[in-house]
Amino acid sequence: MSVLIKPVISEKANEIAEKRNRYTFLVDTKSNKSEIKYAVEQAYGVSVVAVRTLISAPVVKSKYTKTGLQVGKTNKLKKAMVDIQEGQTIDVFGNI
Repeated sequence: MSVLIKPVISEKANEIAEKRNRYTFLVDTKSNKSEIKYAVEQAYGVSVVAVRTLISAPVVKSKYTKTGLQVGKTNKLKKAMVDIQEGQTIDVFGNI
């Protein structure tokens, strides 16, 4: 199973990448910081300084229909913000 799922491409993530040299990835929910660091170093050939992780809870939504109350939820997501060494960059848009 791959630790890195995909890079997060948003206005906020791109701004942080330009200003602070910090890139954001969606990662496997069972991975830890050392696995994420190793995966980024192997995939992109950069040296990682620090890894920050956060887990976003599933969103529960409900709606009323003819058949009754329908309840659904999204999946739990884990994001990792990776600081890389000064002077190095990751080409996020080259893999699209």
